[in-house]
Amino acid sequence: MNLVSERPGVYSSYDASAVVSAAGGGGAVGLAAQCAGGTEGTVYVLSRYEDAVSRFGPGEAITGLVRLLFLNGAARVCAVPVGTDGGYQTAFQALEGEEDLAVVVCDSAELTVQQLLRDSVAAASAARRERIAVVCGGPEETVSALADRAKSLNSERVVLVGPEEDGGSGAALAAAVAGAIAGERDPAVPLGGAVLKGVTALSRRYADSEIDTLVRGGVTPLEAAAGQVSVVRGVTTRTRSGEAEDATWRELTTIRVVDNVIPAVRSALRAKFARAKNTGQSRGAIRAQVIVELENKLAREIITGYGGVSVEADQENPTVCRVDFSFTVAHGLNQIWLSAHITV
Repeated sequence: MNLVSERPGVYSSYDASAVVSAAGGGGAVGLAAQCAGGTEGTVYVLSRYEDAVSRFGPGEAITGLVRLLFLNGAARVCAVPVGTDGGYQTAFQALEGEEDLAVVVCDSAELTVQQLLRDSVAAASAARRERIAVVCGGPEETVSALADRAKSLNSERVVLVGPEEDGGSGAALAAAVAGAIAGERDPAVPLGGAVLKGVTALSRRYADSEIDTLVRGGVTPLEAAAGQVSVVRGVTTRTRSGEAEDATWRELTTIRVVDNVIPAVRSALRAKFARAKNTGQSRGAIRAQVIVELENKLAREIITGYGGVSVEADQENPTVCRVDFSFTVAHGLNQIWLSAHITV
C-alpha cells in the first residue's frame, strides 16, 4: 500500500483475484510435471494457486495441474518441475524425502515413468512416509489397454484413472482425482461418487460392461453427466498376488485405512515413549496406548474391530519391544440391492 496522506488514521485497500487456496484439513500432494520454469528437481512448496502462477507462469501446464489439486481438496502442493528431456526419476527422488504427502501425481502417461513412480511411492512408504500415486492412461487408450496398464503396475499404492479429459489430457483428471483423495479426511469413505471440480467433459463414456471390466482390472473409471465429472468407483491397480487373481487390496479404502491406522499408532508411541525403559510397566503402558488409538479409530468407524494386542520384549534383543495387533478395516458402501416382494 502506498500512503498518500500524512493524516493519522487506519487505511485499507483490497483487490480481487481468482485465488484457489489450500483446503482446510486436507492432505498434501506431491506433483512431478514438465515445466520450462523453475529449477529441475527442486521441490516448490505451494499453499495456493497464485503461488504456482508466480513461480511457473500462468501458461504452464504444471500451473493448471496445481489449480486442479487445490480445487479438489489438496491442503498443500509440493511441485517439482521436470525438464523437457525427462528427469522424472530425479523428481520422484526429491518427493520421496518430503514428509506428510498423502498422494503423488505425475503428468506422464508413459508406463515406464509410472512404474518409476510406483517404485518411488513404495520406497517412501517403506520408510514410514506412506502415500499413494495417481496416474493416467495414454491418449484414447482402450478399455483393454487400460486394464493391461493396470496389470503392469499392480500395486495397492497406485490408482489408474480413465478416460482422459475431452480435448485435454489424462493428467488433468489424475490431478483432480489426487486432489479429491487428499481432500477426503475419512479414509474409510469410498471415492465413488466424488465430483471432480475444474473438469466438465470426458473423451468418451463407458458402458456398464466396460466399467465392470475396468474395475475388475484395477482401473478407476470416471463418468460425466450434466456438466459434472465424477468417480464411478475408486480402486487400486493391485488385482493380483503373483500370478493369482487377488482382490484383497483392490478397494482404495483398504490401503487408505491402513495408512491411517498404523502411522497413528506409530506416532502416538513415538511421542509418549521416546525415553522409556523396556520393563513390564512400560510395556503395559504401551499396550494401553495402542488400545486407546484403536478405540479411537473404532469410534470413528475407520475400523470395525481389533484384537490380539500384545506387547513383549524381544527374546534376542533386550532393547526391542514387539507390539502385535490386528484390526478389520471399515468397507465403503458401493451398492445397495433392493428386493421387492409385491402382492397383487
